[in-house]
Amino acid sequence: MAPLIYPWQQHDWQQLQQLRQRLPHAILFHGAEGIGKIDFAERFAQSLLCDTPLEGGHACGNCAACGWFTQYSHPDYRRVRPEVLEQGEGDEEGAEAAEPAAKKTASASRAPSKDIRIEQIRSLASFMNVSTHRAGLRVVALYPAEALNSASANALLKTLEEPPSDTVFLLVAHRIERLLPTILSRCRKIALGMPAPSEALAWLQVQQVADAERWLAEQGGAPLSALAASQDGTAEARDDLLMQLARPDAAGALGVAERLQKTPLALLVAWQQRWLYDLFSCKLSGRVRYYPRHQKALAALAAKVSVSRLQQALRDAGARRAVADHPLSGRLFIEDMLLDYVCIFA
Repeated sequence: MAPLIYPWQQHDWQQLQQLRQRLPHAILFHGAEGIGKIDFAERFAQSLLCDTPLEGGHACGNCAACGWFTQYSHPDYRRVRPEVLEQGEGDEEGAEAAEPAAKKTASASRAPSKDIRIEQIRSLASFMNVSTHRAGLRVVALYPAEALNSASANALLKTLEEPPSDTVFLLVAHRIERLLPTILSRCRKIALGMPAPSEALAWLQVQQVADAERWLAEQGGAPLSALAASQDGTAEARDDLLMQLARPDAAGALGVAERLQKTPLALLVAWQQRWLYDLFSCKLSGRVRYYPRHQKALAALAAKVSVSRLQQALRDAGARRAVADHPLSGRLFIEDMLLDYVCIFA
């Protein structure tokens, strides 16, 4: 049976089918993280290459082309993504790329790249300059598109300016504003929306996620991110951090830093950012988005802090997230983050 798209993508899929008669050479799928954009793009790629697509445009899942596709060996299909995804060490959209880890390509002496490099774009030349094996389309999926660095983005732009015949590029972006305007202008843009809370909750319950409403709230309504978070084994660390944020004090901050020093720093910063967003929202409107279980604590803290200090704390959190992968000392990084938070209430 052909892999199905997610329930909240049905309307987007139907709209997409209208492009088949005059298929653009480049389509950019964009929207929030954790809603299934990568799976959606790959299902569309499979349907374009399928020998006997079903009514409604879905791939049949049974033909030789579908067999090759599901084994990541279709001769007319290429995926372009950072090395970190090829090694299965990271996933830009929650659980979307749940597939066998590809053979490692990076040298063991260096960390896998988080960028899409110019060599990856240049290597497409040999793929695009020969006849297709199936006398049909060739498809290139590239994600996340914001992982393109300056050199690779310009190399891709040259290809999009003079696209090879019978070739379709499918780009996926979580942050469309980070892409070059010239790349955006050469793509047909399709926005994939966030599912309704009831639809997302129903799907999570089918996946047997306990306390699904809590996980969905903490991930801003993104169901795939909620599923991944519920399974990543970090719930205890997250609760430890949130307890400290709810009752800020210097002595407690040092203890939390010691306990959480082995937790990925990017996760800790992301959890604190969501807390700060909730604190800021509670200060201005009384509303809480990510941590409704902590509504009372957030309201009490919001009454003690100024808007200007919250704004600065949010800027500091953004700066920390940018360097969280390269700290000199994880424990000192966490101590600094939490002690700065304590100071906004002084």
